Amino acid sequence: MDAQLQQQIDALPPAARRALYEALSERLTAHRRAVMEEVLSRRTRHLCVVLEDIYQPHNTSAVLRSCDGFGIQDVHILERRYRFQLKKTISLGASKWLTLHRRRLGETESSAPYLSELKANGYRIVATTLRPGSIPLEEVEVDHPLALCFGTEEEGLSDGAHEIADVWAHLPMYGFTQSFNISVTVALCLQIVRMRMREAGIEAGLTEAEKEALRLRWVLASLPHADVQVAEFLGR
Repeated sequence: MDAQLQQQIDALPPAARRALYEALSERLTAHRRAVMEEVLSRRTRHLCVVLEDIYQPHNTSAVLRSCDGFGIQDVHILERRYRFQLKKTISLGASKWLTLHRRRLGETESSAPYLSELKANGYRIVATTLRPGSIPLEEVEVDHPLALCFGTEEEGLSDGAHEIADVWAHLPMYGFTQSFNISVTVALCLQIVRMRMREAGIEAGLTEAEKEALRLRWVLASLPHADVQVAEFLGR
Protein backbone atom coordinates (compact mmCIF):
# COMPACT_ATOMS: atom_id res chain seq x y z
CA MET A 1 0.00 0.00 0.00
CA ASP A 2 1.33 3.40 -1.00
CA ALA A 3 2.31 5.34 2.15
CA GLN A 4 0.42 8.48 1.10
CA LEU A 5 -2.70 6.47 0.34
CA GLN A 6 -2.41 4.69 3.69
CA GLN A 7 -2.24 8.07 5.42
CA GLN A 8 -5.43 9.09 3.65
CA ILE A 9 -7.15 5.94 4.88
CA ASP A 10 -5.92 6.51 8.43
CA ALA A 11 -7.22 10.07 8.31
CA LEU A 12 -10.74 8.99 7.38
CA PRO A 13 -13.41 9.29 10.07
CA PRO A 14 -14.68 5.95 11.43
CA ALA A 15 -17.87 6.04 9.37
CA ALA A 16 -15.91 6.55 6.15
CA ARG A 17 -13.53 3.70 6.99
CA ARG A 18 -16.52 1.44 7.60
CA ALA A 19 -17.98 2.48 4.25
CA LEU A 20 -14.66 1.70 2.57
CA TYR A 21 -14.61 -1.73 4.20
CA GLU A 22 -18.18 -2.46 3.11
CA ALA A 23 -17.41 -1.42 -0.46
CA LEU A 24 -14.25 -3.51 -0.72
CA SER A 25 -15.41 -6.55 1.26
CA GLU A 26 -18.16 -7.15 -1.30
CA ARG A 27 -15.39 -8.16 -3.70
CA LEU A 28 -14.43 -11.07 -1.45
CA THR A 29 -16.30 -14.35 -1.31
CA ALA A 30 -18.59 -15.06 1.62
CA HIS A 31 -16.26 -17.90 2.62
CA ARG A 32 -13.27 -15.56 2.73
CA ARG A 33 -15.13 -13.07 4.90
CA ALA A 34 -16.22 -15.87 7.24
CA VAL A 35 -12.63 -17.08 7.60
CA MET A 36 -11.51 -13.55 8.49
CA GLU A 37 -14.16 -13.30 11.19
CA GLU A 38 -13.12 -16.66 12.64
CA VAL A 39 -9.45 -15.61 12.73
CA LEU A 40 -10.36 -12.25 14.28
CA SER A 41 -12.26 -14.02 17.06
CA ARG A 42 -9.06 -15.88 18.02
CA ARG A 43 -6.58 -13.02 17.74
CA THR A 44 -4.99 -11.67 20.90
CA ARG A 45 -2.83 -8.81 22.10
CA HIS A 46 -2.50 -10.33 25.57
CA LEU A 47 0.68 -11.89 24.22
CA CYS A 48 3.20 -10.36 21.83
CA VAL A 49 6.63 -11.29 20.51
CA VAL A 50 9.81 -9.21 20.53
CA LEU A 51 12.67 -10.18 18.20
CA GLU A 52 16.01 -8.57 18.97
CA ASP A 53 18.49 -8.42 16.08
CA ILE A 54 17.39 -11.69 14.44
CA TYR A 55 19.12 -11.77 11.07
CA GLN A 56 18.53 -15.11 9.32
CA PRO A 57 15.62 -14.69 6.84
CA HIS A 58 14.46 -18.29 7.08
CA ASN A 59 14.24 -18.05 10.88
CA THR A 60 12.44 -14.70 10.98
CA SER A 61 10.02 -15.89 8.33
CA ALA A 62 9.25 -19.07 10.25
CA VAL A 63 8.69 -17.02 13.42
CA LEU A 64 6.11 -14.83 11.71
CA ARG A 65 4.32 -17.88 10.37
CA SER A 66 4.15 -19.29 13.91
CA CYS A 67 2.88 -16.00 15.32
CA ASP A 68 0.05 -15.93 12.81
CA GLY A 69 -0.73 -19.59 13.48
CA PHE A 70 -0.99 -19.00 17.24
CA GLY A 71 -3.16 -15.92 16.83
CA ILE A 72 -0.54 -13.37 17.90
CA GLN A 73 -1.17 -9.98 16.31
CA ASP A 74 1.86 -7.88 17.31
CA VAL A 75 5.50 -8.62 16.57
CA HIS A 76 8.12 -6.08 17.68
CA ILE A 77 11.32 -6.13 15.65
CA LEU A 78 14.43 -4.47 17.05
CA GLU A 79 17.15 -4.08 14.41
CA ARG A 80 20.64 -3.30 15.59
CA ARG A 81 23.39 -4.84 13.47
CA TYR A 82 21.06 -6.66 11.12
CA ARG A 83 18.07 -5.62 9.03
CA PHE A 84 14.94 -7.70 9.32
CA GLN A 85 14.39 -9.79 6.18
CA LEU A 86 11.76 -12.26 5.05
CA LYS A 87 11.86 -15.41 2.95
CA LYS A 88 8.43 -15.54 1.31
CA THR A 89 8.53 -19.26 0.59
CA ILE A 90 8.69 -19.88 4.36
CA SER A 91 6.53 -17.07 5.77
CA LEU A 92 3.79 -17.84 3.20
CA GLY A 93 2.49 -14.28 3.43
CA ALA A 94 2.04 -14.33 7.21
CA SER A 95 3.48 -10.83 7.60
CA LYS A 96 0.53 -9.16 5.87
CA TRP A 97 -1.86 -10.43 8.56
CA LEU A 98 0.36 -9.28 11.46
CA THR A 99 1.11 -5.87 12.91
CA LEU A 100 4.88 -5.45 12.67
CA HIS A 101 6.51 -2.77 14.81
CA ARG A 102 10.04 -2.13 13.55
CA ARG A 103 12.59 -0.04 15.40
CA ARG A 104 16.07 0.64 14.03
CA LEU A 105 18.59 0.90 16.89
CA GLY A 106 22.15 2.16 16.87
CA GLU A 107 24.81 -0.55 17.07
CA THR A 108 25.40 0.13 20.77
CA GLU A 109 21.90 1.39 21.60
CA SER A 110 20.07 -0.44 24.36
CA SER A 111 16.72 -2.16 23.82
CA ALA A 112 15.62 -1.08 27.29
CA PRO A 113 13.82 2.16 26.29
CA TYR A 114 11.71 0.33 23.71
CA LEU A 115 10.87 -2.44 26.17
CA SER A 116 9.99 0.24 28.72
CA GLU A 117 7.35 1.47 26.26
CA LEU A 118 5.83 -2.02 26.23
CA LYS A 119 5.88 -2.02 30.03
CA ALA A 120 4.07 1.31 30.04
CA ASN A 121 1.41 -0.30 27.86
CA GLY A 122 0.83 -2.99 30.49
CA TYR A 123 3.12 -5.81 29.34
CA ARG A 124 5.35 -7.90 31.59
CA ILE A 125 8.67 -8.39 29.84
CA VAL A 126 9.74 -12.03 29.65
CA ALA A 127 13.36 -12.59 28.60
CA THR A 128 13.87 -16.06 27.16
CA THR A 129 17.37 -16.94 28.28
CA LEU A 130 19.79 -19.65 29.35
CA ARG A 131 21.29 -17.49 32.09
CA PRO A 132 21.25 -18.75 35.69
CA GLY A 133 18.20 -17.56 37.58
CA SER A 134 15.67 -18.20 34.82
CA ILE A 135 12.57 -20.26 35.55
CA PRO A 136 10.74 -22.77 33.33
CA LEU A 137 8.33 -20.94 31.04
CA GLU A 138 5.48 -23.06 32.38
CA GLU A 139 5.89 -21.25 35.72
CA VAL A 140 5.46 -17.74 34.31
CA GLU A 141 2.14 -16.21 35.34
CA VAL A 142 -0.15 -15.38 32.42
CA ASP A 143 -2.69 -13.21 34.22
CA HIS A 144 -1.00 -10.05 32.84
CA PRO A 145 -0.17 -9.36 29.17
CA LEU A 146 3.23 -10.82 28.28
CA ALA A 147 5.92 -9.70 25.84
CA LEU A 148 8.08 -12.72 25.01
CA CYS A 149 11.56 -11.54 24.01
CA PHE A 150 13.95 -13.56 21.86
CA GLY A 151 17.53 -12.86 20.83
CA THR A 152 19.98 -14.42 18.39
CA GLU A 153 20.88 -18.09 18.65
CA GLU A 154 24.56 -17.35 19.12
CA GLU A 155 24.41 -14.56 21.70
CA GLY A 156 20.86 -14.53 23.04
CA LEU A 157 19.22 -11.35 24.28
CA SER A 158 21.28 -8.27 25.04
CA ASP A 159 22.23 -7.19 28.55
CA GLY A 160 19.78 -4.28 28.28
CA ALA A 161 16.89 -6.63 27.57
CA HIS A 162 17.87 -8.85 30.47
CA GLU A 163 18.15 -5.92 32.86
CA ILE A 164 14.70 -4.52 32.17
CA ALA A 165 12.91 -7.87 32.01
CA ASP A 166 10.38 -8.67 34.72
CA VAL A 167 11.18 -12.36 34.56
CA TRP A 168 13.76 -14.62 32.93
CA ALA A 169 12.40 -17.87 31.50
CA HIS A 170 13.65 -20.91 29.62
CA LEU A 171 12.39 -24.03 27.92
CA PRO A 172 13.46 -27.13 29.87
CA MET A 173 15.86 -29.29 27.82
CA TYR A 174 16.33 -33.03 28.21
CA GLY A 175 19.16 -33.76 25.78
CA PHE A 176 22.78 -32.76 25.26
CA THR A 177 21.98 -29.58 23.36
CA GLN A 178 21.22 -26.43 25.36
CA SER A 179 18.66 -24.83 23.08
CA PHE A 180 16.42 -25.21 20.05
CA ASN A 181 16.58 -23.29 16.80
CA ILE A 182 15.09 -19.79 17.32
CA SER A 183 12.03 -20.49 15.17
CA VAL A 184 11.33 -23.73 17.04
CA THR A 185 11.85 -21.97 20.37
CA VAL A 186 9.33 -19.25 19.53
CA ALA A 187 6.74 -21.79 18.39
CA LEU A 188 7.13 -23.88 21.55
CA CYS A 189 6.93 -20.81 23.79
CA LEU A 190 3.78 -19.59 22.08
CA GLN A 191 2.20 -23.02 22.40
CA ILE A 192 2.99 -23.17 26.13
CA VAL A 193 1.68 -19.67 26.91
CA ARG A 194 -1.43 -20.13 24.75
CA MET A 195 -2.19 -23.39 26.59
CA ARG A 196 -1.65 -21.68 29.95
CA MET A 197 -4.01 -18.88 28.92
CA ARG A 198 -6.67 -21.38 27.88
CA GLU A 199 -6.31 -23.34 31.12
CA ALA A 200 -6.68 -20.08 33.09
CA GLY A 201 -9.76 -19.11 31.09
CA ILE A 202 -8.04 -16.04 29.64
CA GLU A 203 -9.55 -15.33 26.23
CA ALA A 204 -8.12 -11.81 25.87
CA GLY A 205 -9.61 -11.17 22.46
CA LEU A 206 -9.43 -7.95 20.49
CA THR A 207 -11.70 -4.98 21.10
CA GLU A 208 -14.35 -4.18 18.53
CA ALA A 209 -12.35 -1.15 17.43
CA GLU A 210 -9.25 -3.31 16.92
CA LYS A 211 -11.26 -5.85 14.94
CA GLU A 212 -12.72 -3.13 12.76
CA ALA A 213 -9.27 -1.74 11.94
CA LEU A 214 -7.94 -5.19 11.08
CA ARG A 215 -10.95 -6.08 8.94
CA LEU A 216 -10.17 -3.16 6.63
CA ARG A 217 -6.46 -3.90 6.58
CA TRP A 218 -7.01 -7.59 5.83
CA VAL A 219 -9.46 -6.83 3.03
CA LEU A 220 -6.86 -4.52 1.49
CA ALA A 221 -4.26 -7.28 1.82
CA SER A 222 -6.60 -9.77 0.13
CA LEU A 223 -7.49 -7.76 -2.96
CA PRO A 224 -5.33 -7.41 -6.05
CA HIS A 225 -4.64 -3.79 -7.03
CA ALA A 226 -6.05 -2.57 -3.72
CA ASP A 227 -4.35 0.81 -4.21
CA VAL A 228 -6.37 1.46 -7.35
CA GLN A 229 -9.62 0.41 -5.73
CA VAL A 230 -9.03 2.60 -2.67
CA ALA A 231 -8.08 5.57 -4.84
CA GLU A 232 -11.29 5.12 -6.81
CA PHE A 233 -13.33 5.06 -3.59
CA LEU A 234 -11.61 8.15 -2.18
CA GLY A 235 -12.09 9.98 -5.45
CA ARG A 236 -15.86 9.61 -5.42
